[in-house]
Amino acid sequence: MTDPEATRSWVADLVRSALWSDEQVREQAVAAIESDHPELPASETVETWIAQAHAAWRDDAASWPDVTDHDRLVEAFGLLEQRGIVVLQGVADHWVARDELVRRAPKPEGVAWFTPTDVWHAIDAGMLEVNLWHASTANAAPGDPLLDAAIDAFAAAGLEAHFDEGRIEVTARWQRRPRS
Repeated sequence: MTDPEATRSWVADLVRSALWSDEQVREQAVAAIESDHPELPASETVETWIAQAHAAWRDDAASWPDVTDHDRLVEAFGLLEQRGIVVLQGVADHWVARDELVRRAPKPEGVAWFTPTDVWHAIDAGMLEVNLWHASTANAAPGDPLLDAAIDAFAAAGLEAHFDEGRIEVTARWQRRPRS
């Protein structure tokens, strides 16, 4: 059985990622509680956990600098888009990235994508791992102009990034501000 604190922490990451609507967050959290903690009343527990996560997020955000790492990520993503690299945030898996490349006409230069798990890692550990593919779905590699352009975009936004084991590791906390 999963530790309830681990599930509560995961719910907090769901909330802080801001990748889904409030209803979608609630649905995912209820499903996890029902699966991992059948002894807990899921509907009541989820409301408490989500409210606590929102309160902690607002408290933390009050101490963040005027420009956060997330703001810098948004800037970098905009620079990538300007360079013809589609950015897919919090997608389920590589199939979504592949389907987006197939769907696009004209073909972009490439696609940068990352999963919710990558976002949660950036929330908790301060590093976002980003996949980078050419329009053909071939991985970018060292010495590749597409990779150089991506690394340059992160640097231009004030973020440290390097390529390691097939992905770009961006030193950044996912400090996305709470919705008003």
